[in-house]
Amino acid sequence: MNKSTSFFLLVLCCTLTAFACDGPPSDSKLLASLKEDVTFLAADDLEGRAIGSAGEQKAAEYLAEEFEKLGLQPKGIEGFFQPFTVSKPSNPHEEALIGTDGAGITGRNVIAFLDKKSDKTIVIGAHFDHLGMGGQGSLHRGDSAIHNGADDNASGTAALLALAEILKHEELSSNVLFIAFSGEENGLWGSNYFVKNPTIDLASVNYMVNMDMIGRLNEEKSLAVYGVGTSPSFSGILDSINTDSLKIITTESGVGPSDHTSFYLQDLPVLHFFTGQHEDYHKPSDDADKINYEGLVKVVRYISRVVTSLDAEPKLAFTKTKDSSDSPRFTVSMGVVPDYMFDGKGMRIDGVSEGKPAQAAGLLKGDVVVQLGDSTVYDMMSYMRALSTFQKGDSTKVVIERSGQKVEAVVKF
Repeated sequence: MNKSTSFFLLVLCCTLTAFACDGPPSDSKLLASLKEDVTFLAADDLEGRAIGSAGEQKAAEYLAEEFEKLGLQPKGIEGFFQPFTVSKPSNPHEEALIGTDGAGITGRNVIAFLDKKSDKTIVIGAHFDHLGMGGQGSLHRGDSAIHNGADDNASGTAALLALAEILKHEELSSNVLFIAFSGEENGLWGSNYFVKNPTIDLASVNYMVNMDMIGRLNEEKSLAVYGVGTSPSFSGILDSINTDSLKIITTESGVGPSDHTSFYLQDLPVLHFFTGQHEDYHKPSDDADKINYEGLVKVVRYISRVVTSLDAEPKLAFTKTKDSSDSPRFTVSMGVVPDYMFDGKGMRIDGVSEGKPAQAAGLLKGDVVVQLGDSTVYDMMSYMRALSTFQKGDSTKVVIERSGQKVEAVVKF
């Protein structure tokens, strides 16, 4: 082989290698990048990513660098960043004031744009902040500790980067705006600020996808999709693209305790993805080694298929939905973590808190509550309605199903 032939083959090999590296990511590459991103975001070094903290700033800078590596355009006010300042009111009955000026806590949304030369845009978002050392919102009992928030919501944030890598290789007829929100844990501060101070024309937004806590796909492969009723275009595609045999559990309402709500309230169709509550929710134990990374790859692939399947649709129609946040008010708690992914009859318990009524009554993880007092429990809403009738100091009968048998116990609130 002469030198010119050797040189030609070397150049060809390098070109093919570069092309392969720049192609759509394989599942193995996605898994590695998701694990790397979650591990970084949920590391102790970031101290829980509370809004306004040094850890939150490190996370924001990391996300901006990753967006830049992917070749996305900055769409914030300061490059990829959209800073906002929240001034807490002295009167607790007043809402926090969110703006760009004044004293208070400053957070930053991180915003990147995939330009497909279209007049319509899809927004894909996830919040990257968490609870810091705990405090308000934490379910941890004990000394202050770092709340790493691997599932909540490093999982959704890592998925945001993964979707950016996937969709930049797709021939989409819509632009895509990727937003990592801050201040979600404090009351949807970042998404609220964005929709009132958008960096693109909101009239061009077709729909919004939100990912919050998608890192714990269970053995049943249950994936909750909220907001299905916010556009008539959604329900028809969710099953047709389910090539991984996920158990899709749908809810129509566009309102819920995450950032999609801010967009729904602007009359935009929304979809929110969620793999369920767990015992580590809002506790220091929500760590990176508990993420189901293979499951996270499946969820990311599913969401990417949602986006590409909707791409052929014209601008989606918006439909108002019944507000599922109009829940019964109650003054007592059983001290359980409900399994929000359970779609059988009753309310399945996914965790039992120490020192609470359920533990004292002998209830266990996996028990299904089918009766509380005189009320039959069919689902989560009927459970909450039954719970709302009790006051502190009351005692009542609870009937559960455990291993195919009905068991009665007495719970005291």
